[in-house]
Amino acid sequence: MTMMKRVAMIVIGLLMGTLTAFGQLSMPNIFDDDMVLQQGKKVALWGEARPGAKVTARFADQRVSAVADAEGKWSLHLAEMTASAEPRTLVVSSGREKLTYNNVLVGEVWLASGQSNMEYSMGNHNHYVRPARGDRDILMKAYYEADAPLVRVLYVSRNMGVDTLPTNGWHPVGRESLRPVSAAGYFFAKELADSLKVPIGLISSSWGGTPVEEWTPREAFCASEQFGPKVDERGFFEGVKVAYRYDKLIAPLVPYTLRGFVWYNGEQNLITGDTDVYAPKQMLMVESWRELWNDKQMPFYYVQLAPYAYSQRRSDAVLKYWDALPRFRDAQTAAMAQPHTGMVVTTDLVDDLTDIHPPYKWVVGHRLALWALSDTYGYEHLVAQGPTYANMTIEGNKVVVEFTNVAEELRTADGKAPTWFRVAGADCRFYDATARLVAPNRVEITAPQRVPKPLYVSFGWDEIATPNLVGGTGLPAVPFNTLQMK
Repeated sequence: MTMMKRVAMIVIGLLMGTLTAFGQLSMPNIFDDDMVLQQGKKVALWGEARPGAKVTARFADQRVSAVADAEGKWSLHLAEMTASAEPRTLVVSSGREKLTYNNVLVGEVWLASGQSNMEYSMGNHNHYVRPARGDRDILMKAYYEADAPLVRVLYVSRNMGVDTLPTNGWHPVGRESLRPVSAAGYFFAKELADSLKVPIGLISSSWGGTPVEEWTPREAFCASEQFGPKVDERGFFEGVKVAYRYDKLIAPLVPYTLRGFVWYNGEQNLITGDTDVYAPKQMLMVESWRELWNDKQMPFYYVQLAPYAYSQRRSDAVLKYWDALPRFRDAQTAAMAQPHTGMVVTTDLVDDLTDIHPPYKWVVGHRLALWALSDTYGYEHLVAQGPTYANMTIEGNKVVVEFTNVAEELRTADGKAPTWFRVAGADCRFYDATARLVAPNRVEITAPQRVPKPLYVSFGWDEIATPNLVGGTGLPAVPFNTLQMK
């Protein structure tokens, strides 16, 4: 063989190798052994193959096919399925190529995302402050003694330097698989599994210190009349790179079929001085995620920020005052205007007002699960929301506030008089007030010496407020300020 022929054969071989690699059947790495597929919805499967190639997926009694387009991309859907804990195999094939995924279950799949309080992981318990109340080792025990055979987890790692989803795939619950997973997310998933008796798939994708803008698709943010005009040509909004975390940590998940989302975010937005406009930002992100998953009704349950002395953070670029946190929480409350959203109140879950990471993540997971069980899964006997302001009446020097969502009757967690109520008159200056329960759903508030003619009332309206008012099930009341409602 001449040198020219050898060269030609090498070139042909290289080209054939390139074509083979280009045409290789593949799927994103979110598809893996041990994964959970969503019940009750058409299940999206997608990937790449040779352009024009037929791709067939087989699972349980289903056999579904699609043809790869000119770019080699293909997608198909499995028909709706009922939950099953029976380990089964998903086989996707094209010609002689075959992908096999073993130990696949069918159940409920949820995405847990946000910043550090959602990232707060199961295996990092030695680095967290232990709770002052109850079993101080509860997180450590839950980690080492994890018993959740119906729960599968997929952890998305903090790695922005890869082109695929940064994960090592789906895993059954165990010490290694649970180590980096969100604690709040895990307790949420475990309670769903224990209650629903079906497999639960939890995708844990969070990053501490990240504002909501980084989790919002750039197209959606730029299309916003309120925020879009302020995005510069580099994609920055007031110094924040829009979609920075979304692009790497959320976008590769789309359109893996999910039931819904749980979210814990806001501290970074508050730290940088963002208070009154957080509600439309979160609502924009929720709307965009729902559109990406092509389901405008996807549930979105989130956690309101806990008490914390933000005004003492002297190193922050933006100086905060005592009312920055309550105003921010008011914005979070306003975000519940979107359908199928629910907010967890955490005013009772703090031991140290200088610790931005309160330890009671199992309680947060439980309260998130209450929202899912009652709102998504129809458990009508469960109460997910604590007492909520309904209206007020003024009777001389007294204000009577009526609450909804009281779960039969109001009470206090410690059996004492209700705390953290304040009243204000025409000058809008608030003073501490005396409060007492006067009916199953009413509280009477007075401060006759300071405010003889009250016009406004606030509850829990302070960054360090840890009020004791709860409903019949023990869920804390939602903070409010009627002056803000004018």
